[in-house]
Amino acid sequence: MDTILQSIELLGKEKGIDPQIILDAVKDAMLVAARKQFRTNEDLVAEFDETGKGVKILAVYKVVGQVEDPIREMTVEQARKHDEAAEAGGEIRVVKSREALGRISAQTAKQVILQKVREAERETVFSEYTNRVGELVNCVVKRIEGQDLICDLGKTEARLPKKEQSRLENFSIGDRVRCVIKTVEKSGKNAGVIISRAAPELVERLFEQEVPEIYDGTVAIRGCAREAGERTKIAVASRDRDVDSVGACVGMKGMRVQSIIRELRGEKIDIIEFSEDSSSFATHALSPAKITRVAIVSAAERHMEVIVDDSQLSLAIGKKGQNVRLASKLLGWKIDIKSEEEKRQEVESAMAALTVPGAPVSVLIDHGLAERIAERLLEAGIPTVERLGGMTPEDLEAAGITEGMVEQIQVSINNYYGNYETPPSAEGSVSEQSPRTALGEELEENLPAEGGLTETIPDAEVSEGGAAGQQNESDRISTAD
Repeated sequence: MDTILQSIELLGKEKGIDPQIILDAVKDAMLVAARKQFRTNEDLVAEFDETGKGVKILAVYKVVGQVEDPIREMTVEQARKHDEAAEAGGEIRVVKSREALGRISAQTAKQVILQKVREAERETVFSEYTNRVGELVNCVVKRIEGQDLICDLGKTEARLPKKEQSRLENFSIGDRVRCVIKTVEKSGKNAGVIISRAAPELVERLFEQEVPEIYDGTVAIRGCAREAGERTKIAVASRDRDVDSVGACVGMKGMRVQSIIRELRGEKIDIIEFSEDSSSFATHALSPAKITRVAIVSAAERHMEVIVDDSQLSLAIGKKGQNVRLASKLLGWKIDIKSEEEKRQEVESAMAALTVPGAPVSVLIDHGLAERIAERLLEAGIPTVERLGGMTPEDLEAAGITEGMVEQIQVSINNYYGNYETPPSAEGSVSEQSPRTALGEELEENLPAEGGLTETIPDAEVSEGGAAGQQNESDRISTAD
């Protein structure tokens, strides 16, 4: 019959664990079971017996002249019953009976041993695979747990979660798959090795295997963006100017890239030439769309704007925005795509926003309007002369402007527009270019009835350029009287 030591050694080789770790786990398990069974505070230790077929539980006592703590101390006389050579100041170990350890204690010990072995196994797996993240591995589907696949790596098992699988693929138990090591978890529910079929690193490793120029370093992979099962964009650059990086990856008649596409179950792959110039790189990355121009909005925030022809807009954006999304990931820039028409409208809107909407009412102060009235107009939400000229006296009164203020406003508006009026023609009519206002017209119509707005405008307040037009206005008022 094999001893426990031999069984532990075999288990260590099978799990890849140091046998000493398992020995310590067995000892700890026996101590836990003993303390739970004996319910004592004694100092207990566990040792393998001489035959290696069992574990002894020992209680440790300190030999003293006078006992103060009977749980941990005993007199010399008591000690010599167990060991004749015992002396004061030494210690003695007393074997505890294992017969008291029943089925429950054995179950407790088993659980502790399994837990310790699992922890040691996780530590071994973590130390072995943590430096292999991103490496391509071949594995076999061992079993299916829900939507996750458990694959056999040889020394350990790896988990292929649903989110790390391509939507184009379905695997059964026993299928051989090529994956990359995504992460290695030391603790948690999914502790162990996590592998992936959706990571961009898988495409990179496959290109390294299929393209000798990448393997020997002549062509370098400078970036990869992927949406598994849909499309991949990979940027490559050549270190030898005589070697075409894109052509080397495509291969004769596309044989090299087609091999990778078959491995990925028909996923589309765009091979792009890398460029240090961000604008040129963006032009390549957004292929197959043809780019009109690229403008850098903010280099610090890595934000650019791409202009395309109207017919190329949908192609540049791609299905559900996939093309521009992958290009943005590949460049590491935020990309805004606009058509020529959208850009033109944007520029026109910007120019319109820069255009002054009208003259502020404050200019009427130079034409006879009191400052307090100008402030009152601003408070009433009338900021420009053009808006003021389009209002009737009733509109002004509704806005809180008094009748006396209306008179001053009328005078100042006439003075202001008098600067732009041209001399009357031979027939005495005002030129068509003379501006008119609703406020001025209605005030003139109501002058005879109201009788309060018959004040003649002083000549001193009329600028030289508008004297003729102002005189014409005074004539009309006097005739009305």
